[in-house]
Amino acid sequence: MQPFVIAIVTLLVGLALGVALGYAYFHYRSKILVESAEKQVGQILAEAETAAKEKLVQAGDEALAMRNEAEREAKRRERNLRQEEDRLERRRASLDDRFEQLDTGERKLSQRQSSLDKRFNKLDQLEKERLVELQRVANMSQEEAKALLLKTAEQEARQDMARVIREVEAETREEAERRARKIVTLAVQRIASDQVSEISVSTVPLPSDDMKGRIIGRQGRNIRALENATGVDLVVDDTPEAVLLSCFDPVRREVARVALNKLILDGRIHPARIEKVVAKAKEEVNQTIREEGEQATLEAGVPGLRPEIIKLLGRLKFRTSYGQNQLAHSVETAHLAAIMASELGANVQVAKAGALLHDLGKAVDHEVEGPHALIGADLARRYGVPPVVVNCIAAHHGETEPESLEAIIVEAADAISGARPGARRESLETYVKRIKALEDVANSFDGVDESYAIQAGREIRIIVKPEQIDDLAAIQLSKNVAKSVEENLQYPGQIKVTVIRETRAVDFAK
Repeated sequence: MQPFVIAIVTLLVGLALGVALGYAYFHYRSKILVESAEKQVGQILAEAETAAKEKLVQAGDEALAMRNEAEREAKRRERNLRQEEDRLERRRASLDDRFEQLDTGERKLSQRQSSLDKRFNKLDQLEKERLVELQRVANMSQEEAKALLLKTAEQEARQDMARVIREVEAETREEAERRARKIVTLAVQRIASDQVSEISVSTVPLPSDDMKGRIIGRQGRNIRALENATGVDLVVDDTPEAVLLSCFDPVRREVARVALNKLILDGRIHPARIEKVVAKAKEEVNQTIREEGEQATLEAGVPGLRPEIIKLLGRLKFRTSYGQNQLAHSVETAHLAAIMASELGANVQVAKAGALLHDLGKAVDHEVEGPHALIGADLARRYGVPPVVVNCIAAHHGETEPESLEAIIVEAADAISGARPGARRESLETYVKRIKALEDVANSFDGVDESYAIQAGREIRIIVKPEQIDDLAAIQLSKNVAKSVEENLQYPGQIKVTVIRETRAVDFAK
């Protein structure tokens, strides 16, 4: 037991010695490190103190330089301020001089104003005395004199106004006619068409008069079957080797003509055969309508139209107006409008489209009520035609106001195509009625003495009573008569209205 205790004690003593030695070594090592650190800190502080001193010296130099610069800038600004003060002082002195001059001028103006007021008062007094003296001499009041003077001035002004209006209208008309004649002549020269003839019925030639009996059939069954199938009146009269087809619808009349020609060539004429031939003729006519419509669009240079529009356009092939074929008239109008639009710088394509479709409503005007221009415009609008072209269609007879230059060109081209020599014809009865209607319209106005329709109804000359119609009223009368003719009559082309006022002074030497 004792050796074990001794060993433990020895071990504990060894551990205590080891700890004591370790602590002594650590303390010695720490002292050495502290001394080394103190030396490094001393060196760093010395270096920092040296750098700080150098920085302070440098900062002092820079501060001195900035102070010198600030002093120079302050002196420069002070010098500038002194110069500005001198300049302002001079301007103040100049303004004081000018204010003194203005005050002097104002005093002079005030004196002159006072003098003028006195003179005006004196002139007013003299004017009143003059008016009193004039009234005494003229034996008229001031109001009566004013009325007389105004009446005289009005008469002179009316005469001057009429003279100026005549001069301006004459110059404008001369220039307009010159330019219009050039454009229209060029258009008509390039678009020449043949003379047309009136077409109201269709004539079908027969190989012999014996064919009339076969067309009529037993107890008239063949002719009744043909009329029922086509809706056309078949006139069999004493005309040698011919029968007449009469119908308000030109397409049905064309179907009947084609069917009757086929029946005559075939020779077999009976009700069953008539129905088959009429059905086939309808197909042929519809095909012809489509082809004619397409051909018209190609000739006029208006592509892109819908099939419904082309079909309506083709129907015009069988429609006439005053003997003028409507499809040919539409194509001719399109060419005229294109030339005029090109000369005037307008949209050529819009003018051509509006001119080609301007009479579209005539294809169905026997089925729809209303003016053909509005009917055509409604159809074009329904089938997607641009609004500017629709307005050209609606405005070509004045039912609506034109909204573009192209609409006016279409209206002019339509009038040119219908009014050119050989374009249209009308019956004698229609001609006489139109002449009488023209004179009745002119005679309906007050102050008209006599009126005469001349030049085949192309001009109406009106002789007025000079004591009721003066020069200015004569000008207005011509405009009113022209407007009334446009609103109340239908006529091809245009009508010239001429008002004649003549004053005669007659005396006798005894």
